[in-house]
This record gives sequence, C-alpha cells and structure tokens, in this order.
Amino acid sequence: MSMTSTPPPARWHHNDTLRGIMYMLIAVNMFPFMNIMVKVLSTDHATVQLVWARYFGHFLFVSLLFLPRRGLSLFVARRPVAQICRSSLLFGSTICFFFGLNYISVPTASMINFTAPLIATVLAIPLLGEKVGPRRLLAVMAGLVGAAIILRPGGEEAHWAMFVGLASATCYAGYQLLTRWAAGGDNAETAITYTAVVGTVVTSIALPWFWTTPDGLVDLAMFIAIGCIGGTGHFFVIRAFQHAEVSIITPFNYAQLVIAVILTYWIYGDLPSAASWLGAAIIVASGIYITLRESRAAR
Repeated sequence: MSMTSTPPPARWHHNDTLRGIMYMLIAVNMFPFMNIMVKVLSTDHATVQLVWARYFGHFLFVSLLFLPRRGLSLFVARRPVAQICRSSLLFGSTICFFFGLNYISVPTASMINFTAPLIATVLAIPLLGEKVGPRRLLAVMAGLVGAAIILRPGGEEAHWAMFVGLASATCYAGYQLLTRWAAGGDNAETAITYTAVVGTVVTSIALPWFWTTPDGLVDLAMFIAIGCIGGTGHFFVIRAFQHAEVSIITPFNYAQLVIAVILTYWIYGDLPSAASWLGAAIIVASGIYITLRESRAAR
C-alpha cells in the first residue's frame, strides 16, 4: 500500500517513460495481493504481527539490495530526525490500514486511502507554505465530497473502521509532505531503508506480546509473501518515479482498485456498492487533476 517518490531526472525519454509506467503497473498489481492476504490472515493473527511481516520483509529486501554496495553508509542520513518522522508516519499509515482490513473490504480501504493526495494538498498550505489556487481547492473539495459518499456518516453501510482508513490516508499524506520536504537531503536508497528500519524496530519490540504461530504452510507462505511484496513493491514504485514524470505515473496507482475488487469478489463474493464506486470516481478524478496541476506548477 505504501508509495514514495524521489526527485525525478531533469529529462525523460520515451523509453524511460514506458519503463516507468511498467514499473508502476508491476507495483500496483502486487499491492492488492498483499492486502488481501493481510485480510485473510487478520482473522487469526494480530495486526502488529502482520505489519511486522510487511516491514521485516522490506528490511531484508533493502539490506540485500543496498548493503553490499553502500555498507553502513546506507544508514547515515543528513536529516535523521526528518527521516525517522516520515518513516513513523508511513508506519502509522500501514498499521491503520491493516487494522481497518479486519472490518472493511480491501476495495473500500483502498478507495478511502486514495484521499491521501487531497489531504496532502490541504496540509501543504500551512506546513510547507505552498500556494494552492482556486482550481486545486475546488478539486480538493470535490474529492472530499467523494470521500463523504464512501464514508456515509450515519448511513446503513457506514462502519467506524472506515475512519481508521481515513486516519491511514492522513498519516500517508503527512509522509508525502515530509518526503517532499526532505527530498534534497538524502538519496532514495537511504530514505527507503529508514522506512524499513523504523517499522521493523517498532513492531519487533511489540511482537512477543502479539505473536501467533502460523497455522500450516499456507499461512506461513502468506506471511513470507507479505514481506516480499512489501519490499519489492516499494522498490518498483521508487523505480517508476525515477523513470517518468509524476503526472504520468501517479494515475496508474488507481489501477490497483481493479485487482482489489476482483480478488475480494473471488474470495468473499462481495462487490463495492454503487455509492462507493461513485465516491471513488470523484476522488480519483480529483487526485489526477491535482497531480497534473502540481506538475505544471513545478515546471
């Protein structure tokens, strides 16, 4: 579920853009499988244990990939406090998202999580001093209307866990802002390693109180898969942003909803309601518009 971005190259070539799109599509087609396995395992295992599997796998992946070349310098950050804070926000987003999957479907949780770019746009005004024009503000307002349609406070299909999903999106928005603020200080390899280390350390400390031995090889395989997808999926997102513009790559993130719906229907026989689809469409349209506007402003 997690995404991050790094400062892209100054120029993009056609082949680089296609490669970036390919990397993003690989990542977004992996994340729904991780999320559905988390939901299946959540009936017998605590959220802390599931989050630990996700981050421990992430940590092993970046260690094997970067340590042989970088050594201990991989853990040296120019802005360690900022890296720890942004990593803590990503950890908070993950644990809220995984916890919410105990009670709501993967597609619904994903739809709510799509509000993160909208929340980030609003928070960037007081926190980063960014100027947001009336068009982007209207897009944010439209996106929040879409979120309200999905959440339906007081409605028959509303569930309190939906607001846990909104907390996940808010944490992720904060993570995006801190990533943007600290982008010039450290390279992507150090940044992605810090996110793995913080999540692994925190969950490893709490793990003895929540551990439940996986029941059989299938459960064990799913735990291993969660860790593998958490690490490799995050890596492919980083690679995607290194090869193509944000405005081109970001809309492909919403493609994960298709896989999430298919997997949820296959396993649970559930489909999102018409209202949820309407709300998701408004959120996605608002998110794409904001991404395009920010990209033009950056140029």
